[in-house]
Amino acid sequence: MCIEEKMNFTQILSSALVLLSIIDIVGSVPIIMDLRAKGREVSAWKATLYSAIVMVGFYYGGYWILEIFNCNIQSFAAAGGFLMFLMALEMILDVEIFKNNAPSGGATIVPMVFPLIAGAGVLTTLISLKAMYADINILIGLAINMVWVFVVIKATDKIQKFLGEGGIFFLRKFFGIILLAMSVKMMSENLAKLF
Repeated sequence: MCIEEKMNFTQILSSALVLLSIIDIVGSVPIIMDLRAKGREVSAWKATLYSAIVMVGFYYGGYWILEIFNCNIQSFAAAGGFLMFLMALEMILDVEIFKNNAPSGGATIVPMVFPLIAGAGVLTTLISLKAMYADINILIGLAINMVWVFVVIKATDKIQKFLGEGGIFFLRKFFGIILLAMSVKMMSENLAKLF
């Protein structure tokens, strides 16, 4: 699929919102607070930088990996849409579908960079977006999210006090619905291309 490489505000906004919904760094504020309460340091700079490296690396190398397994971008995008659908259900229904079985270690890398920020859902979504939007627009959307991730991690205490538990709960549900709608669109568009 050939996508014209030019800046498009709608694509930037759409990419940024989809990634914002999946990364859900505001929804991770209670987890960050819990890590800090347990004496585990979370570096905003390192978490942001390492997450960006992982995401950009997968964005450009993920397609090559797909070729190794003889899988096209539309199939991966449809599968990514399904994964996003399940993540949206988690956010909306407060159920746990994906288990976090990561080993213990440094809080900045595990669990902050992976799986909280640059988790499987985000990596899948980046490849899925590649099937629909121009690279420049997705990367700008990703950069916007990385700035937001840094700000939220740096100001976790202030954000939690400002939003309160109710505000964080509301944002999680709101972005869950947006993510659900985007996942249905992503699945339907890519399944139509496949069949």
